[in-house]
Amino acid sequence: MKKILIILDGIVAKNLMQRIVETNTGENYYDIVYVNDAIVPDQKLSNVTFYKFDPTSKSKLAMVLDKNIHTEVLVVLNSKDEMLSVIENIKSHKHNLQMNILDYWNLELDDPYVNVYKGIEVLANGMVERLPNIPVVAQNIGLKHGEIMEIRIPFGSSYAYRYIGSIEQKNWRIFALYRNEKLEDLKPSLILKPNDTILVIGEPKVLMQVYSAIGKTRGQFPMPFGHNLYLYLDLYLMKKHRVEKAVHEAKYLHKYLKNKKLVIRITRPTTVGIMNFIKEQFRDDESVIINIDYHNLGFRKIRKMDFKKLDIGMIILSSEMFKNKEIANELVNTKVPLFKLGKEPVGATKNTLIVLNDTKSYEQISPIVFDVSSQIKTKTKIFDMDPNGFDDKSKLLDHFENLSKIFSQKIEIISCDKNPIRQLRKEQDILQILPLKKSMFQKRFSWSFIYTNSDLISFDMAKYNQLLIPIIED
Repeated sequence: MKKILIILDGIVAKNLMQRIVETNTGENYYDIVYVNDAIVPDQKLSNVTFYKFDPTSKSKLAMVLDKNIHTEVLVVLNSKDEMLSVIENIKSHKHNLQMNILDYWNLELDDPYVNVYKGIEVLANGMVERLPNIPVVAQNIGLKHGEIMEIRIPFGSSYAYRYIGSIEQKNWRIFALYRNEKLEDLKPSLILKPNDTILVIGEPKVLMQVYSAIGKTRGQFPMPFGHNLYLYLDLYLMKKHRVEKAVHEAKYLHKYLKNKKLVIRITRPTTVGIMNFIKEQFRDDESVIINIDYHNLGFRKIRKMDFKKLDIGMIILSSEMFKNKEIANELVNTKVPLFKLGKEPVGATKNTLIVLNDTKSYEQISPIVFDVSSQIKTKTKIFDMDPNGFDDKSKLLDHFENLSKIFSQKIEIISCDKNPIRQLRKEQDILQILPLKKSMFQKRFSWSFIYTNSDLISFDMAKYNQLLIPIIED
């Protein structure tokens, strides 16, 4: 649940407070700072805490800010000076806290963390829409059943830093995106970012589900890629104990991740014994689908066939599959995450770990890191290591720290000038999360010491379980 700080005073405050009460779903916690008792509603809510004091008091405001980890602040005041004072106090105490303010004075604020809503413009637009022969936006268009919706991408959403082409859009579509008050050219490679506003169209019930999924900051993976897990087993390439391990690991992930079904695709079956073992593991489990290929169709044909009819959000593969040229060539352009099974048991995982490399890639995968950690109940460990001392990742670290607060997740940041791969090899019981890059599947020399890219070296390791998240590289 999100914790929101609301600072209210002035002529709009009472109506705004009443609107909050009417639309309260219990999904948020509210800290309300007010001055006038007239705004306090008669109805008491369990998820609302009231504080009566002058919001320009820096010390009192700091007390409320320190009490809870707020994801956003809404400020509605009746005085320009009070508004500027409150903004300054919040910024001095928590510089990267997202603020939404109601502005009647044409304030000149150039701050990416402050969203300004012009009060006069909002009022004027509402009046104009009531005049004849004036087009009305959204609510009275189409079937008038709510099939068009505007959604803002919040910080920490599992949809943030996802490119549009990777988002499963069934019975709904993104048809417009606004960023910094400008309409963007919509294309599959466009990446959604926090504070973007998207316009979506589709079935009203589906749109409400999409709205809920975008607004939530935890427990969504493998969404937005798809709903189901997909375990691919080529029994001809795998030894018996590796098949058994893959089945147990998929069973564990199916239990703890928020997926709907586990699809087990078996090709080139070998012995009756191993087939009976697989079927026995999921006897009477209606959430598991077992499909068998007896005709050696090949991974490419099987994947295309299954992806057309199954809502696959993550593919689970043993390390042997990545060494197979046909499979590797097909995985290069996949649009869903890949779970590469290592030698360690998934159930023993204590930490999710990332070794920071390029900022663009790791910013894209950041929400997934905390989403997965929250589901499998692990702490997140971040290696910020630069032996050469050339690469400043302070902004990227700030980004991860902000997300950790939104997800209420503990993180451990290890910053030093040591070799990150040497430190990685000392780790045990980890799930490493990496961006999925085409270079990972390209042929490399056997002398790993000539490479300096930590992503490539990590990918070649067989010890750790790894989750590879697709990204936009261009």
